[in-house]
Amino acid sequence: MHKPSAPAPAAPAAKPRRYIFLLLDNFTLISFAGAIEPLRLANRVSGRTLYDWRLAGENGREARCSNGTVLRLDMGLDEVGRDDTVLVCGGVDVAEATTRPILNWLRREARRGAGLGGLCTGAWALARAGLLEGKRATIHWENQDSFQEEFQDLTLTKSVFVIDGNRMSSSGGMSSIDLMLKLIARDHGEGLANTVADQLIYTSIRTDQDSQRLSIPTRIGVRHPKLAQVIGRMEANIEDPISPARLADAVGMSTRQLERLFRRYLNRSPKRYYMELRLQKARNLLMQTEMSVINVALACGFASPSHFSKCYRAHYATTPYRERGTSGAGGAVADDPGRAYPGEDAAMDADGHPLP
Repeated sequence: MHKPSAPAPAAPAAKPRRYIFLLLDNFTLISFAGAIEPLRLANRVSGRTLYDWRLAGENGREARCSNGTVLRLDMGLDEVGRDDTVLVCGGVDVAEATTRPILNWLRREARRGAGLGGLCTGAWALARAGLLEGKRATIHWENQDSFQEEFQDLTLTKSVFVIDGNRMSSSGGMSSIDLMLKLIARDHGEGLANTVADQLIYTSIRTDQDSQRLSIPTRIGVRHPKLAQVIGRMEANIEDPISPARLADAVGMSTRQLERLFRRYLNRSPKRYYMELRLQKARNLLMQTEMSVINVALACGFASPSHFSKCYRAHYATTPYRERGTSGAGGAVADDPGRAYPGEDAAMDADGHPLP
């Protein structure tokens, strides 16, 4: 008589995938929360510990986010496992928050094989450490101009998130939810990812093919196809501005018709609207990079620093030098609101005409 065979031993549970959230000073809370909550919910709805996580920071004690909330950390810049994934949570003033110890730690963990990702402006820290060379990446749209100028050895996209091998990035805001749902689907199937999305009341999961900004008609509040086409051409040609005549010709209308279109819907001339786009990019570059004022001017389509300074002062009521927080050449002081810098004369409006 044969004894009944013993039941086959249960397959050992897979080891939870662990994420290390590196919280930089002034990190954005919404991007961090959007990444950690899908992991918590994946554990909850599956009834298993599929994911584990630790909060890390340079001082090993606490990290303050940009809204002032302080989070307690689990670890400092300690060694992590080879199978772990480090997600750098960035926010405002990311260059200042990315210290040398953090750069060295990121490089060390990359050499050891850890996966790396950046949330919101966290991709800046990875790029500064030289860890995104030859990779595709994304960053918050407000930082795209400066990011592209500073790091030209990677491919910058406008997607909500990017996964390129063991490097990943999300653009900020709610995009970290989309990234984590993609990773959950990759690890445990679309069904679990969709269940987690339902728990989050997240009814439209975006992919890496979705753009992070609203469409031009939605953004400007006007649904006029030719107006959207012209603005799209303007945004794509900041460094080498296109004349109003060429813009009008490209959409099959006269310059006068184009003028009327902009006046009717946007209450400004095409030239002024274009100037505002260029000055907005210039301000981002001044505040987010170490580019010289003259290089910022050239990158935004201004032929001379003096014209750039006049237009900038007319629009923002300050000069590029004061915006940067430094004094101009020739000894002009930054706290003298009435003094013009070398090459500046009377202020001009955004169309380049002298103000009365």
